Amino acid sequence: MSYDHRTIEAKWQQRWATERTFSVSVDESRPKFYNVSMYPYPSGELHMGHLRNYTYVDLLTRYRTMQGYNVLSPMGWDSFGLPAENLAIETGIHPRVSTESQIEAMKGQLRSLGAVYDWDRELASHQPEYYRWDQWLFLKLYERGLAYKEKAPVNWCPNDQTVLANEQVVDGHCERCGAQVERRELSQWFFRITEYADRLLDDLDRLDEWPDRVRTMQRNWIGRSEGASFTMQVADTDLAFEVFTTRPDTIFGMTFAVLAPEHPLVEEMVAGTEVEEEVMGYRRRAASMSEMDRVAEGEKSGVFTGRYAFNPVNERKVPIYIADYVLMGYGTGAIMAVPGEDQRDWDFAEKYGVDIIRTVQPPEDFEGKAYTGEGVAINSDFLDGMDRETAIDTMASWLEERKVGGPTLNYRLRDWLISRQRYWGCPIPMIECGECGLVPVPEEELPVELPDIDDFRPEGQAPLAAVESFVNTTCPRCGGPALRETDTMDTFVDSSWYYLRYTDPNNADAIFDRDKADYWMPIDQYIGGVEHAVLHLLYARFVTKVLHDMGLVSVEEPFARLFTQGMLVKDGAKMSKSRGNVVAPDPYYERFGADAVRLFELFMGPPTDDAIWSDHGVEGTSRFLDRLWDAVTGEIGEIHPGSPTDPDRDLRAETHRTIQKVTTDIDRFAFNTAVPALMTLTNLLVDRLREGLSREVFDEVVGILLHLLSPMAPHVAHELWEMTGHGTMLATEPWPAWDADLAKRDVVTMIIQVNGKVRDKVQVDADISSDDAETIARERDRIRDWVDGGEVRKVIVREPNLVNFVVS
Repeated sequence: MSYDHRTIEAKWQQRWATERTFSVSVDESRPKFYNVSMYPYPSGELHMGHLRNYTYVDLLTRYRTMQGYNVLSPMGWDSFGLPAENLAIETGIHPRVSTESQIEAMKGQLRSLGAVYDWDRELASHQPEYYRWDQWLFLKLYERGLAYKEKAPVNWCPNDQTVLANEQVVDGHCERCGAQVERRELSQWFFRITEYADRLLDDLDRLDEWPDRVRTMQRNWIGRSEGASFTMQVADTDLAFEVFTTRPDTIFGMTFAVLAPEHPLVEEMVAGTEVEEEVMGYRRRAASMSEMDRVAEGEKSGVFTGRYAFNPVNERKVPIYIADYVLMGYGTGAIMAVPGEDQRDWDFAEKYGVDIIRTVQPPEDFEGKAYTGEGVAINSDFLDGMDRETAIDTMASWLEERKVGGPTLNYRLRDWLISRQRYWGCPIPMIECGECGLVPVPEEELPVELPDIDDFRPEGQAPLAAVESFVNTTCPRCGGPALRETDTMDTFVDSSWYYLRYTDPNNADAIFDRDKADYWMPIDQYIGGVEHAVLHLLYARFVTKVLHDMGLVSVEEPFARLFTQGMLVKDGAKMSKSRGNVVAPDPYYERFGADAVRLFELFMGPPTDDAIWSDHGVEGTSRFLDRLWDAVTGEIGEIHPGSPTDPDRDLRAETHRTIQKVTTDIDRFAFNTAVPALMTLTNLLVDRLREGLSREVFDEVVGILLHLLSPMAPHVAHELWEMTGHGTMLATEPWPAWDADLAKRDVVTMIIQVNGKVRDKVQVDADISSDDAETIARERDRIRDWVDGGEVRKVIVREPNLVNFVVS
């Protein structure tokens, strides 16, 4: 009997769906495991890069289920947003139609992969039943003073005709379409995420099962700086501005001050002066630049305002410039310039002929310009001779005592801009009344439904602004005529809480039931791309903390463990539709089967690393499954009824070592080494069958092998389990435990690598310590030349199997 993957895979996919094998509910008798992949945009069919992520998630769902956990693994769709709307503009097909068509296509691809979800909990953010609660959440933030509307300079994408959050601008370009971003001033809605800056920063220390680089990225984005602020008076006026600095110890070295071109004092300072035209022209040019371009490396420009300000510590008059590299959105929009200790200020001072005063003593051999290192204070009056930290504290106290400033915390994080001038998004539930001002839509009138329209093109304003039947309404407060808000919400609002809705997706009376949310939360394993490190993950953490403060959920952090997978590469670039290098899974399902695809996705390399796609890899895993099938179905070798022989007992021992290895590998996300372990065990089984294997050992080895294979290649594992006489569903069978005595090795072969390349092998005791393993490796003749001839930057020890020296 040959392995017919098409029939077998269809059979088991239908069985799992019909029997609702992976549909779950609250069950206090079992430990829970909440397993989630970041819900996808349904903007195109899946390719092999997507499947890498979904294969990992499905493996964990099946593995934890077999371990006895009550596993929730739902699926939903991030179905609002620009991709669907841009497709609608190109094709004329309404985004609802195209989105729902893509959802069905993607669901089919996931089912064909053998991925199992609790489909009873499926949700999509474009459905009114979902975005009603987006709007409810908005109103709750508004009630708490965390949602507000304000005129502010914003990032404008001229191609997509919409506002972008700072996080959506990459090197001065729109992250979606690549267009050069412009700066405009518009009235926009914001969420006051800055109110949570300290908690968002401090609680990163609790997330010890997150990748370090993700936590670092969030720390840098929040950007808490400790320093001092102080007031500077503008000479010959009653005007003043505030400056923030992280180096108040260098204040005696300030020889000029710089304001952001959009600083509110600029226009007042230069009105009616001979420099007004030049200054305001520079201001307009700066306004057309993105923030990224303004702070990029390169020669800096500025314009003298004709005004001076007093340095508060010595009353020295310093010239005031405006320069595009100072941003209104960071700090106070004004800086003190200390060219002696800042290279950017030094270059600016040299260019415009401004004095330079050193206030930190550089080393005798220092030959550079601005000195940014440690040293005692000089040219600084009462600070002279102090080290940096002492001088900083002394100056901050001095400013505070004289009531001109004092110690200050500053943040890089800005409030979350959620307004979008696009159609395909959640309407903002606010009304503007000429008599009452801004008025929230009453909760009982939610959802404010998105109307169906034919023209989705943004023409410098939100498409909804042209829909009179939507815009014109009645003020819920006074009953007079009023206008609806026509901006829609950033889709990151939709994705900031969807995982909480999964816990109670059909609740028509509340955003979710607290008891259900408290049972499932936090998410035990969250999987997705590192590109979401700042955007989605930060916003989700913020919204969860707000919901916690509202008493709606117990957790303050939504994701206990985060995994960010590497990219799949083809033709030297990340696999993506825009690059034209995607590999669709459907032909591979047809030719090789989903199990072969899954095994190669797991086998191709460490999950954290980028991996290169190869058709030969799927051919290899397909051949392995054929070999397994033949071994289990009796096509290879002989099974006898007699007692186990010594070689049979050796196979049994190796089987228990394989249980230990595969279990350990899955727990540490080393899927790429778990697959070869199963291949090795299969090869050993085949070898014993050819020599004759006892029925007792055959049944034990095959049963364990199918259990271990089940999360990785579930279709063939389930079919062979049934064919070997078992009437139970393999998916719900308990995960096998290894016998420690059988699994124990007396001696193992330890691999010794240098920079990841095998340079030697040596036999060592199986229970060798980490220190002894490293010592033995260092003393090997083949290794000593590598180690002694360079700098050992890191030693990776995985005793008793591996020692790797990272040498430069």
